[in-house]
Amino acid sequence: MKIDVEAVAKLARLGLSPEEKKLFGEQLSRILDHADTLKKLNTDKVEPTSHAIPMKNVLREDKVIPCANVDDILLNAPQAEEHMFKVPRIVE
Repeated sequence: MKIDVEAVAKLARLGLSPEEKKLFGEQLSRILDHADTLKKLNTDKVEPTSHAIPMKNVLREDKVIPCANVDDILLNAPQAEEHMFKVPRIVE
């Protein structure tokens, strides 16, 4: 486990003390033991899902609507031109 913790710490650019390596190694070991326990469960009659509970899209439908306060919005813009934000050109 120590090698795994050191590898992950290196990837995450974390400097860990020996005590932290030991602690995280123990925690990782418990997590992996629990995952092994879950592998033993019979899931033959369980439908695959992407979420544990039913989900629905809660976003509103996209609609084009006129903006009544364009001038108020553009007050916050560093630069504006013809009722639009003016930004630096990035493509030559």
